[in-house]
Amino acid sequence: MELQAIKTDRLYVKVAAQLSQLVNDGLILPGSRLPSERELAEKLSVSRPTIREAMIALELSGIVEIRTGSGIYVTAKKPFLAIEDKGIGPFEILEIRAIIESEACALAARHITDDQIAELKQAIAEMEEEEKRPDASEKSDWKFHNIIASATQNSAISSVVNWLWELRSKSDLSSAFASRLRAEGVHPSIQDHKTIVAALEKRDEKKAKAAMQKHIENATAAASTYFDNDPFSKIKL
Repeated sequence: MELQAIKTDRLYVKVAAQLSQLVNDGLILPGSRLPSERELAEKLSVSRPTIREAMIALELSGIVEIRTGSGIYVTAKKPFLAIEDKGIGPFEILEIRAIIESEACALAARHITDDQIAELKQAIAEMEEEEKRPDASEKSDWKFHNIIASATQNSAISSVVNWLWELRSKSDLSSAFASRLRAEGVHPSIQDHKTIVAALEKRDEKKAKAAMQKHIENATAAASTYFDNDPFSKIKL
C-alpha cells in the first residue's frame, strides 16, 4: 500500500488554484479582466490580503498580468499550471510584524541604550545610501529592526523578529513581490524610521509603539498600491 504525505496548502494557494482551474476550463477567457479584489474576497470568503497573495502567485505562474492602476488580466491561454506553495506571502508577514514589532518597539523604549540609538541612526544613514543604488537591498532596514529587537533585552523577541525577516528572504512569493515593488519605485520610508528613532530616543513607549505600527501600516498601504485600480479601495491591516 502506497501512502501519500498529508499536505495543508496555504489559503492563497487554494484561491490561486481555483482561479487557475477556471482559466484552464475556459470559464475565464484570455484578456479578461478579473473581478475586483473586494468582489473576489467576498465571493471566496477570504481576506483581501489573501486575494493579493493569490494574484502574486498567479502572476509568477504566468496566468495573469497585474497592471497597476488598471486591474488584473488573464494572459494568453496556457495549459493548466499547478499552483505551487511558494512560501508565506508578504501581507501575512506584514500582519504578524505589525503585532510583534509594535510591542517590541514599546519594550525597547524602556531599555534601549544611547549606543543602540547611535546604531539605529547609523542604520538609517546606510539605508539612505543603499537607496541611491539601482541594486538597493534591504540589509540596512533589516539591521534597523533587529537593533530594536535586541534593545528589548528579550532574546525570544529578538529571535522571532529575526525569523520574520528571514521568512521574507526565504519565501519565493515574498522575495519576488519585493523585487516587483522596487521595480515600481516603492522603497522603505526613511522618514518613518526617523520617527521611530525619535520616539525611542525620548524613551516614550506609547509613541514608539505607535510609530512602529504606523510604519508597518504605511508599508502595507504602499505594497497594496501595486494592486490598486480603485482610489477608494485601499485598506490597512
